[in-house]
Amino acid sequence: MTESCSMLGGQALEIRWHGRGGQGAKTAALLFGEAALDTGMFIQAFPEYGPERMGAPVAAFNRLSDKPIRSHAGVKNPRVVVVLDASLIEPAKVTEGLIEDGGILLVNSNLEPAELRKRLNLPTGIKLYVVDASKIAMETVGKNVPNTPMLGALVKVTGVLEFDQMMEAVKHKLGEKFRGGKEKFVEPNLVSVRRAYEEVRC
Repeated sequence: MTESCSMLGGQALEIRWHGRGGQGAKTAALLFGEAALDTGMFIQAFPEYGPERMGAPVAAFNRLSDKPIRSHAGVKNPRVVVVLDASLIEPAKVTEGLIEDGGILLVNSNLEPAELRKRLNLPTGIKLYVVDASKIAMETVGKNVPNTPMLGALVKVTGVLEFDQMMEAVKHKLGEKFRGGKEKFVEPNLVSVRRAYEEVRC
C-alpha cells in the first residue's frame, strides 16, 4: 500500500464527474479507478445512465478506499467534483451535494480561479481548482477531449495517488485502448496528463 493510499484512513473518497457525451467523463472515471486499483486500492467506477448522445450531459463516479468498499449506493455527497465542461456548472447543478467543509471542485476552464469562485458564489469551505484542459488537449492530442488531462489535475489536487505510479497505470491502460495503429496517441495523452498536473491552479 502506498503512502498516498494510507492518507484515506479507511474512509472512501467519493468523486463525481460531469461532462458531455463525447468528452470522455466515463472513460476518465474508469481510467482513474483502474489506476488506483493498480496501486493496491479498492475502487468503484461507474456511470450514471441516461442519454448518451453527443453533447448530452453525462455523469460518472468513483469510490476509492484503502479498505474493502461495502457500499454500492449512488454517490450523493462527493468530496470531489470534476467538471469537464464549464457550461454545465449551472444547468447540471454540479455543486449539488458537494461536501462544503473541505470539498474540492475541479473545473476545466480558462478563467482565473478567483473570477470563477466569484461567479459561482462558492462557500469558503469548498476548494476550487482550475485547469485549461481543453487548451492542453488541443495542444497535445489535437482535439478538444479534456478527460485525459483532467486525470493529472485530479491527482495533483487530491494527492490520493502517487503521480508516477498513476502515469504507469494510465500508460498501460491507454496502450490497451489505442491498439491497431493508434499507438501514436498514447504519448500525447500522457503529455497532456503531466501538463495538467503541473498547470492546475487555485
